[in-house]
Amino acid sequence: MSAVEVRVVDASAAEAVHAVVAAAFADRPPLDPPADALAETPETLAAALAEGGGMVAEVDGEVVGALILDPEPAGGRLWIRRFGVLPAWQEHGVGATMVEAALALAGGRPAAVLARAELPRAQAFWHAHGFVEVGQQAPYVVLVRPAETRVAVPDADAMRGLGRDLAAYLRAGDLLVLTGGLGAGKTTFTQGIGAGLEVRGDVTSPTFVIARVHPSLREVDGAPGPALVHVDAYRLGGLDELDDLDLDTSLEESVTVVEWGAGLAEQLADDRLEVVISRAVGAEATLTDGPDADLDLDAPDERVVHVRGHGARWTGVTWPPPV
Repeated sequence: MSAVEVRVVDASAAEAVHAVVAAAFADRPPLDPPADALAETPETLAAALAEGGGMVAEVDGEVVGALILDPEPAGGRLWIRRFGVLPAWQEHGVGATMVEAALALAGGRPAAVLARAELPRAQAFWHAHGFVEVGQQAPYVVLVRPAETRVAVPDADAMRGLGRDLAAYLRAGDLLVLTGGLGAGKTTFTQGIGAGLEVRGDVTSPTFVIARVHPSLREVDGAPGPALVHVDAYRLGGLDELDDLDLDTSLEESVTVVEWGAGLAEQLADDRLEVVISRAVGAEATLTDGPDADLDLDAPDERVVHVRGHGARWTGVTWPPPV
């Protein structure tokens, strides 16, 4: 199959969008009441496209998928509406490609959709793309994907400051999964989190002990604040090995930061923050002394930190304001 190409469209594409929407929604099981999309016309879709725009997916020039974009004012949610793929092109990755294109266009704001409560497969599709249920508007379920934040970080001090700022949003039971190349600044970022949580002890790479626990030195509502559990998953065969570490605190009572945790740490909690740290485009690695090399203070290249929330815990939480 040729590659799926997604492009932004305006009211001039109303006929093509209508053809996809009509075919896609007519192919679904009968619903009571019927889907609102079946009442759409090229004229109503043209008005919606003129207001917020939309997207079409093409394969070899043929329009095989479409959606309408409906942004809320003042940086609110970006609603994805009238999402459809021609029946013959379903299960070919067209829908997934359109979702990723729409999320890229969201520019950091949360994205939202309505899915019929009677269609569990439709809800499962959105769940698979990071959307979580936040409410109902009968006969629909409201699903939202938390916002993604992108922050440019020029040096180590700024990286620590970013971690410190994030700590103000963290609470017991939170899980952070850190991903980044050699010397990207994962431990530096965690040092900032530790400072913000006011924990005891220097936060350093936990490589040789796999995990360290840093108790909190402050109180929250008269009780000790959450400890910081700092984990290096680089050498773990699986996160079930955490049970064998004999930690003196439970993960439910702590803020847990897992370096090199992508592909493993997701097992720990449905609600989590994924933090990906990368060097700016064109920069080359300057450290090669191990999986947990710290941020090189003298490296001239800046880092870019992507923060994405997963699960209901992070729905509606925007930190810091998207750029």
